[in-house]
Amino acid sequence: MVNIVEKQSEPFQPLIDYDAPSALRRYLDEHSLGMQKKFGQNFLINGDVRRRLVQALELPNGASVWEVGPGLGSMTAELIRQGATVKAFEIDRGFARALRELIPVPSRFTLIEGDVLKTWPAEARKEQEQGQVSNYFLGNLPYNIAATLLADFIEQGRYFKRLVVTIQKEVAQRMLAKPGSKDYSSFTVLCSSAYTISPLMVLKGPSFYPVPNVDSQAVRMDLRTDRNPEADTPLFRAMVRSLFSSRRKNLKNNLYSFLSSRYAQLGTDLSLLAETAITQAGLRGQQRAEELDIDAFVRLAGRVELLVCQ
Repeated sequence: MVNIVEKQSEPFQPLIDYDAPSALRRYLDEHSLGMQKKFGQNFLINGDVRRRLVQALELPNGASVWEVGPGLGSMTAELIRQGATVKAFEIDRGFARALRELIPVPSRFTLIEGDVLKTWPAEARKEQEQGQVSNYFLGNLPYNIAATLLADFIEQGRYFKRLVVTIQKEVAQRMLAKPGSKDYSSFTVLCSSAYTISPLMVLKGPSFYPVPNVDSQAVRMDLRTDRNPEADTPLFRAMVRSLFSSRRKNLKNNLYSFLSSRYAQLGTDLSLLAETAITQAGLRGQQRAEELDIDAFVRLAGRVELLVCQ
């Protein structure tokens, strides 16, 4: 964590023109900084889009926001301009140095250096201990970690009231997929079990510098007030992953494989148990995982838990 000396008390004004690639290139050159492909770095250079993304969070004044991938701070600056307090996670040491210079408002900005996949759990525990949990999340997420990070948050119980994320369009399609579609997956079920997911806008390559080879999609995730506690268990998540692991197999065969890997020590007829659980959940053994909605998975996990505990 980095402490920054506050330089101004008046309304925050960005110290760089985040909409001008020439200004960004000049700053990078003057500070001997480079874009690292392994970190998936691309700057969003459309100020109107940045404002709309922050507005989509519907932040109360003074709200605390986690931000991942701040880069040189364009979204950070917009968050602060709109009244938020920001906790930013940045893996690039050079960009971290730049952020100290470009976001000189320590009362509103905290920087967490390092790989967010490794640093966020400790930060979450610290917030819980201090009773100051951030309820909002904003991120122009690197393509190579987006799905992993969002899944980690859910699986480890780090829920936000609302997230607005810009991700690779293919990842967004998986999040928004409907049962029966080719993009429907265990990741879809995991995200939808915890959040109501809404598409915001598609961002073409020229919205970024450097221009990426793929389109991006901004989505909003609102924490479900009706989420089923049975979908918030290790059994549910492990079962869903297993049922999607062999998409060509039917529900009965995949469930049997899952039960065999997890409950072989029970010494019972796991094939019969799988068939019984499926029937009691109101499903058919010949169905496939991609045909089931979230409620069906919840019912099935509930029947499995009851049967293995008998």
